[in-house]
Amino acid sequence: MSLQARGIEVWRGRGCALGPLSLELVPGEVLAVVGPNGAGKSTLLSAFSGELRCAVGEVLLDGQPLLKWPSRERALRLGVLPQESSLGFGFTVLEVALLGRSPHVSRGEGSADMEVALAALDVMDIRHLASRPYTALSGGERQRAQLARVLAQLWDAPTDGHRYLLLDEPTSSLDLAHQHLVLEEATRFARKGGAVLAVLHDLNLAARYAHRIAVLAGGKLVELGPPSQVLRAELIASTFGLQVQVVQWPDVAGPLVIPSGRASPPA
Repeated sequence: MSLQARGIEVWRGRGCALGPLSLELVPGEVLAVVGPNGAGKSTLLSAFSGELRCAVGEVLLDGQPLLKWPSRERALRLGVLPQESSLGFGFTVLEVALLGRSPHVSRGEGSADMEVALAALDVMDIRHLASRPYTALSGGERQRAQLARVLAQLWDAPTDGHRYLLLDEPTSSLDLAHQHLVLEEATRFARKGGAVLAVLHDLNLAARYAHRIAVLAGGKLVELGPPSQVLRAELIASTFGLQVQVVQWPDVAGPLVIPSGRASPPA
């Protein structure tokens, strides 16, 4: 059981934006996807979510082609937080979280759905904003409201199969404390048997919270493995064009990446 990309290629116009690439997201892990701008990170997440169709290869959800899953059954297993979530209506924060319960409505658990939505707001530290209009929130508050929606969607484990949470730059609008809150929740989700793929720009956050890191560049998978194996000074210099020192700091999980200056442009 996993969310697996098998030899996929995604094309935009006449050019290949991603691949060929194979990658597997397994229950119990947080997989961080890192790389320079334009590396194909968001394209990979969109392929995993089914938003983008693969010109070559396929994505499998628990052994079955992703696009063959009925939409409701897929939504019970796969939740996505995109980079930007537009919402022009005057929903309250609680109503946004309740949107995540849509796949569960047929179960007739109205009161249970409310309890789950409120619990998701608690997890994201925004229950005090439950009655506030979504459009009146700051960027970071909106991001946490949207993540509460996705958590509410995946709150209940399916009777068969697993839950997969795809996060595209989930920390981009957040202050320091809430960056760690979001990624701590991602690790808790994984410990409960879920699987998380998170596109991240901060290598130190990836090192601290990810079980594995996938490095993309030019639409290709450059490296895949645990943080201690992947985050090497020479790889970061060649991929990101930045000279760094990589050290192990006492009592800190994963290596610590310390920038020291520009390198020659990545190939």
